[in-house]
Amino acid sequence: MPEQTTLAHLQTVTDSLESGATMQIRYLLNGALPAQDVARLLESSPPKERKLLWDLIDSKNEGDVLQYLSEDIGVQFMRNMNTERLVAVSEHFESDDLADLLQHLPETVVKEVLASMSSQDRMRVEALLSYSEDSAGGLMNTDTITIRPNITVDIVFRYLRRHSTLPDMTDNLLVVSRSDRLLGSLPLTKLLVADVNATVRDIMETDNTVIEAETPASEVAQLFEKMDLVSAPVIDGKTRKLLGRITIDDVVDVIRDEAEHSMLSMAGLDDDEDTFSPILKTTRRRAVWLGINLVTAFIASYVIGLFQHTLDQVVALAILMPIVASMGGIAGSQVLTLVIRGIALNQIGATNTKWLLNRELIVGLLNGLLWATVIAALTAVWFDNIKIAYIIASATIINLFFAALTGTLLPIFLKKLGIDPALAASVILTTVTDVVGFLAFLGLATLFLV
Repeated sequence: MPEQTTLAHLQTVTDSLESGATMQIRYLLNGALPAQDVARLLESSPPKERKLLWDLIDSKNEGDVLQYLSEDIGVQFMRNMNTERLVAVSEHFESDDLADLLQHLPETVVKEVLASMSSQDRMRVEALLSYSEDSAGGLMNTDTITIRPNITVDIVFRYLRRHSTLPDMTDNLLVVSRSDRLLGSLPLTKLLVADVNATVRDIMETDNTVIEAETPASEVAQLFEKMDLVSAPVIDGKTRKLLGRITIDDVVDVIRDEAEHSMLSMAGLDDDEDTFSPILKTTRRRAVWLGINLVTAFIASYVIGLFQHTLDQVVALAILMPIVASMGGIAGSQVLTLVIRGIALNQIGATNTKWLLNRELIVGLLNGLLWATVIAALTAVWFDNIKIAYIIASATIINLFFAALTGTLLPIFLKKLGIDPALAASVILTTVTDVVGFLAFLGLATLFLV
């Protein structure tokens, strides 16, 4: 398992640092371990040890390691480099990866790095910087092999032999006109068995999956999954000119980042959260959502305070009150997670929202009836009070109904407002289920017990 290997190497490094055996560590970081493992080792180390390890990496190997580091950590190291060192490091990067990192560096530094590049490399990176990193244009790599439609297969072979290597993930050659408009593609599997005298136009494919540069990265990932693509050409939406191509390795990064984003956002954390980030930085990031949660907690407490007289008279209500809110919170979270996933996969739209809402409301009522019966029976036995049993059962049904309603509609509403549902919905849902649960339970108790 890679994780076990990383932890084993981490233990070796930790022991070596404590004993002062830096030569052993330098050997591990500069040859014994592949760049991917060195990157994982850095990401698994606390800040102080991480800096020590980075300083032990030879400058010639820094670029290789940076390619595999998370964006947040990679930018931290690059911010401390001078322009000359940044230029040397950038030679190891694919143009799309370099563009992603440069977007997080000061503008003056970016200009200096670009000015030091060759004109061809500079044009490639500048083209990528003009697009959002969360779009097809930001994902694409401009390193492509193009051919004309009127040449023969024999000429294509001779042209390919002039290259020392082919770009990674090359599964087809892109066929373009003299004005660089995409005409089609020639799969390598088809090229290898073709008659050497046939022209590219005779054997090329024209029904290609083509992606416009402004397409969101999430849609690109879904397209790759649906069509089982290894690579896809990226074109300008207006001129239809070929700009570059997206490969499956970049799409895997998108899928992983989206999964991390959804998971961390549900807890109010940034999607580039570093497990071992410094104390103050971590505190600052988490404090915002803790503050928002505090406000919502006070709202729930205010609702409880409205029924203080009722609570003073019936102590059992204070004991049972958390049950109603907790049941609503869990039920709402189940629906919320399902709907956010559906939105992320583009499965939910105007045509099926009503059906989904009806289903969740019915499920909420059925689960409400089921568990309200169980809760009522246990309450009746515990407190020997049938009225309280009926009240908590009714409140549970009401809260599960509103939990289903909120869990379904809230993320759709936030999406229309341009707010990330994964980031904001869980806090709002918790407030709704707490307030509705307390209001229903204590309100019914006030009506029938006091």
